[in-house]
Amino acid sequence: MENESFSKLRSLFWPIKRHELKSFVPIMILFFLVSFNYHILKILKDTLVITAKDSGAEVIPFLKVWTVLPSAILLTLLFTKLSSKFNRENIFYVMVSIFLIFFAFFIIFIYPNEHFFNLNSTADYLSTILPKGFKGLIAIVKYWHFSLFYIMAEAWSTIILSLLLWVFVVDVLSVSEAKRFYALFGVSRNIAGIFAGILGEHLATKALVSKTSANFFYKLFGFRTNWDQILFLFILLILVSGLLIIVIYRHLHKTVYTERHLMGGDATKNGRQKISLKKSILYAVKSKYVLYISLMVLSYNILINLTEVMWKSQIKELYPSSEAFTAYMSKITYIIGIIAALSAFFISGNIIRRLGWRFTAMVTPVVLLLSSVGFFYFIFARKYHLTSNLFLTLWGLSPLVLSVFFGSLQNVLSRALKYTVFDDTKEMAFIPLSAEEKLQGKSAIDGIGSRLGKSSSSLVLQCLFMIFSTPMGAAPIIFVIILAVIPLWVLSINKVSKKFEETQVESTLTSA
Repeated sequence: MENESFSKLRSLFWPIKRHELKSFVPIMILFFLVSFNYHILKILKDTLVITAKDSGAEVIPFLKVWTVLPSAILLTLLFTKLSSKFNRENIFYVMVSIFLIFFAFFIIFIYPNEHFFNLNSTADYLSTILPKGFKGLIAIVKYWHFSLFYIMAEAWSTIILSLLLWVFVVDVLSVSEAKRFYALFGVSRNIAGIFAGILGEHLATKALVSKTSANFFYKLFGFRTNWDQILFLFILLILVSGLLIIVIYRHLHKTVYTERHLMGGDATKNGRQKISLKKSILYAVKSKYVLYISLMVLSYNILINLTEVMWKSQIKELYPSSEAFTAYMSKITYIIGIIAALSAFFISGNIIRRLGWRFTAMVTPVVLLLSSVGFFYFIFARKYHLTSNLFLTLWGLSPLVLSVFFGSLQNVLSRALKYTVFDDTKEMAFIPLSAEEKLQGKSAIDGIGSRLGKSSSSLVLQCLFMIFSTPMGAAPIIFVIILAVIPLWVLSINKVSKKFEETQVESTLTSA
């Protein structure tokens, strides 16, 4: 029914009414800028912690458990505390400003003095008393300042993109608008990935730094290498993008959604709302509907974390330098962006409107299962020295190259689906809830739940690394865990779908 005013062609490519452009376009730009920072930070955080001397992909599980999860809880707690002091609009400004101040401080003060901050002697001592499987934990301690950057980069995704931006969107859009808008927001989000990836690869492989600019960077910040200067340029872009985000968000509240800051809050207190982290978590556990959404998020994050650690350990072997690692991850980023943008434009919104929420939500677990099987096939070919394997013979490539390639394929597909059909269906599931329920549910799920999935899988990885020492040794157990999580994910989708469809029927009867 919502498409009857559009032609078939316009319904497919641009189902936006003219009067909706004043709200749709600024939100689309917001998605681009927030996502641009997310993709840049994703490239930088991995490069800093994985390519540091005596570090590697083994550091990621330790980071996810011992630093990222606690910081996610603290930042979510800060968000709930701010809700009692500020309205929703001002909370956004405060949180974004915290991130921008940190990144500016990191590149101006911390990074130029990294050798001063490295805890080399502490790391050397720990390496003498801890087993080999604790290599990742030792790297966290030695490069604690890089670990802090990793935490803040992860938190940008959790707090700004997943929580604050989407809270704004689900507050102001109806289900009908969501079905038409979300796919195009996904296009904007993934075009940002294309830009970030192309820019990252260009800076890492082709950008030449003149002698004059090199002297300027050295005298001003103490930067000596091309990588130092690349990092500075990236963070400068993040800061500029962050300021633009604040400006556009202010424009939307001042001219389009002038009363939005009052949603879910007390109008007599200018929209301030007293919520607690404990109350949000209890709500997510007690509400079966929100609990099953949580299980969807947990399942995705468990799977992607398990496979990414394996994949990044292979990349580190193939591309050990910071520049080469950055270039490769940048290339993957823009390939993800291209595929995800095409998926968002041609597939995501259309299959939601034509085939329904449940079918669309099922796409992600099915594709992750199939692509994981392909990736681990070549991991096992390398682990068990299957050099006479038919596929290795046909392609004439080493098992390392093929495992990196198929791991990249798996990551591209899983991330592209995450940024389109998975996020669209997940966020749409929140719309039937009240304004207070949305905030409680999303603060628990996006603030903590997503990190809990990664942290729980990281804890499993730590135990496996202690036993097997390397990601390669733990590969068979990791693959079995992936096969066990998929059925839980599918069950959760079925449960959410039933409730979501019932809500939509009730809404239709009420409006009639």
